[in-house]
Amino acid sequence: MATSMLRYAFTALALVSLLRAAPAEYNPLAVTDHELRLQTFEVTDAKRERVLPLRIYFPESTQPAPVVFYSHGLGVSCDNNPYLGQHWAKRGYFVVFVQHPGSDEAVWKNTAAAQRIAAMSAAASGENLILRVQDIPAVIDTLTRWNADPSHPLHARLDLKKIGMSGHSFGAVTTQALSGQTVLAGQRSFAEPRLRAALMMSPSPPKAGDPAKAFAPIKIPCLLMTGTLDTSPIGNTSAADRLNVFPHLKQAEAWQVVFDQATHMSFGERVSSGSSTKDNRYHQAILALSTAFWDAELMGNPAALTWLKSPAARTVLTPADRWEMNVHASTGAAASP
Repeated sequence: MATSMLRYAFTALALVSLLRAAPAEYNPLAVTDHELRLQTFEVTDAKRERVLPLRIYFPESTQPAPVVFYSHGLGVSCDNNPYLGQHWAKRGYFVVFVQHPGSDEAVWKNTAAAQRIAAMSAAASGENLILRVQDIPAVIDTLTRWNADPSHPLHARLDLKKIGMSGHSFGAVTTQALSGQTVLAGQRSFAEPRLRAALMMSPSPPKAGDPAKAFAPIKIPCLLMTGTLDTSPIGNTSAADRLNVFPHLKQAEAWQVVFDQATHMSFGERVSSGSSTKDNRYHQAILALSTAFWDAELMGNPAALTWLKSPAARTVLTPADRWEMNVHASTGAAASP
């Protein structure tokens, strides 16, 4: 108990130090005074007869904003994890939460409690993964049309040359596939060439085949986040399994954080739960590291890249957290600040 209190005290002091940094210093937790907007839309993919709900966070600005997609985990919806959408949007990003029918909250809502685990396990299928990875290109295509349409409320709001992809759990697997990982035992690739960077929360290695071969095609910068207690009953993925992704990302810059004592649910926030990001030290670190990553890879901010590569990134972590970099992808050399 005393160790836990000291750990959280260390984190609180580090966060206060970061937030009080001099204006000239890079601070990924600082936000602008721009008004935050939130709108919901639906994308209809007529070819697949599939309707995709969207929840979009964006700043009130006249300048086109880089786009960050978020793919939810199994059994939830695009309404979850508002702390990510709110902060990223306040940092100048157009944040698009996509809901994936077939693996969203409808899987369990009308199912008897005793049958929910079975229903969730059935939904974590290869078929639903294929549907998910096809959802994102369909949404990008639709946003491209909306962005060019003077009559649409999102006209000229998006910078679609700067797109990031992110997700948690099944959403992380979706992100991995869209980033270039081969799926279905290496038989298929769903790489989306319009993506420039990817963030995976609770990543997973493939269930079959060589992970080195599966992840070798990924050529965009990646940030991976997991925890020492990041297990899942669906698919029996262990915390150790989740560490079998980062070592195989060798063609572009990659970072990984392993939060001490973080569970699979430490990355989430349900709208109805009333959970507060102010009391969640993982959320604050997630926001800082992810924002610096987007700023570096989508905004091209050299100060953000320097922050990620320097000991400054550790100011949002505790001594027990693990922070790794592979910033010399061509040689596969890894370093830790």
